[in-house]
Amino acid sequence: MSLSTSHQHEMQVIHRDDLPLGGFAGLKEHRLVMDAMLFHHHKEPTASNGLGNFVYLADARFIPHGETGMHPHREVDVISIMAEGRIAHGGSLADGQMLVAPQVQVQRAGGEGLTHNEVNPDATMNRMIQIWVLPEERGQAADYKVYDPTPGAVTRVYGGETDQQETFASGTLLDVALLPAGQSVNFDGHQLTYLVRGKGEADGIAVAEGDLIRADGLEFSATADATLVVVRQAE
Repeated sequence: MSLSTSHQHEMQVIHRDDLPLGGFAGLKEHRLVMDAMLFHHHKEPTASNGLGNFVYLADARFIPHGETGMHPHREVDVISIMAEGRIAHGGSLADGQMLVAPQVQVQRAGGEGLTHNEVNPDATMNRMIQIWVLPEERGQAADYKVYDPTPGAVTRVYGGETDQQETFASGTLLDVALLPAGQSVNFDGHQLTYLVRGKGEADGIAVAEGDLIRADGLEFSATADATLVVVRQAE
């Protein structure tokens, strides 16, 4: 595969396992994105800034029967991508929903606010990616959506125009790609891409699970079954 010199110069990769392991309650997590716009002096120096209104990404492993504990959010959209196993969702929106990998849960707190608790019902370590995006319009009603990403395709789970109902409207776009080994995809524009599982080549450079890639345009080729989360700004 050919490699663009400009991409080679502009692409930056952060490796999850090079970052400190933190956590709270019943989970351990690596915080890969903590935007200074939101976290200010609390931003971990090894974490990346976000992109537009995308301000936070954590790769969390729930200990057996661990839970976050009931807690509130307001004026933030919370996107949870199941990476391994399952999580039982409870709270003010869709109480009792079970999320199984690779399902995606999107909670809009809005001005109304929400409370939630995510619980590992199993005796195994289950894994979830959590992303925060700040809303472009404050004071919206709380709302909830669940998605089943399509194998072998790229599925939009967040963002888009206001004249559609499939996703919550936002200029921040979030796609999940479930790729079998041998499949390639191209993403235009400035982006942050997280390789949730698997391995592949990003513009010809080998990458693996836990790599966060910042690039202006990206060609990804899966060398093993792979799950990608791609965050971009709408044109």
